[in-house]
Amino acid sequence: MTTARPTLDPELRELLADMPLMSQLSAEVLTQLRQLPSTPIELLLAHRQVERREVTVPAKDSAPIPLSVFRPTHTDRTTAAPCVYWMHGGGMVMGDRFSQIDIPLEWLDEFGAVVVSVDYRLAPEATGTALVDDCYQGLLWVAEHSAELGIDPARIIVAGASAGGGLAAGVTLLARDLGTPAIAAQMLICPMLDHRNTSTSSRQYADGPGVWTREMNEFGWRAVLGDLTDHEVCQYVSPALADDLSGLPTSYIDTGSAEVFRDEDTDYATRIWAAGGQAELHVWAGGFHGFDALYPQARISATARQTRTAWLARVLPSNSAA
Repeated sequence: MTTARPTLDPELRELLADMPLMSQLSAEVLTQLRQLPSTPIELLLAHRQVERREVTVPAKDSAPIPLSVFRPTHTDRTTAAPCVYWMHGGGMVMGDRFSQIDIPLEWLDEFGAVVVSVDYRLAPEATGTALVDDCYQGLLWVAEHSAELGIDPARIIVAGASAGGGLAAGVTLLARDLGTPAIAAQMLICPMLDHRNTSTSSRQYADGPGVWTREMNEFGWRAVLGDLTDHEVCQYVSPALADDLSGLPTSYIDTGSAEVFRDEDTDYATRIWAAGGQAELHVWAGGFHGFDALYPQARISATARQTRTAWLARVLPSNSAA
């Protein structure tokens, strides 16, 4: 029996009708998807006054982790800037540090933020904690070099979309438990938080084509987890497993009502509140997975993106040196 689904936003449904959709991923399909060209970063920077710097930092196993640092050139260099540390989406199996980079670049425009994007290693070539550890090592480097980068260490935001949102949540848990670095807020955009794939929304978006289906999600998690059994998976890889969500920085979580991750994302926000923390949750009616990244011109996408920016404006503390 087919599980009923929330209807798509009418404008999104019309836009999505022209997009080729899949129901499953395979190793062969993944190889093809990884070869598709992405939007050149130069196009996104062409109309901006931005200084770009490429850095490589060592992973825990000494593998190179590329970071791209984008700093606005028109801001006052005597004032330390906020930083957005960005983790890209792609189901943990595809994408690079320039994927969805248009999202944090809007905050560079709006707040004069320094944007740092990390090229963490992908599954299945990297597995287990390697991906979240890569992201954490990159964040440590940013915090340790904050003066050199012109960053206010009290205004570092971790942010990510989809797989990157899950990695941002894992990095935030790691930073809390290890006591460093300080994170001012976490921005989790339709985050991939739970490897178990047992929620109602996961079952709703199975057995058919979509932007990101239950079967595609299972492929991504299998690639990351390899032969690990459920009890061997740690909370930093699958943040929904965390028993304790206290002590986290203020959080923003959003998702669509018509997507696989809806229920795990709303549950995560609910559990932050239950632990006494602060979170702002938005469930965009009729939004499918990643709708605002795929179709930023849609009305609901513009609203979602503006709402995130407005939240950042509220939670970013004033310059700590002021």
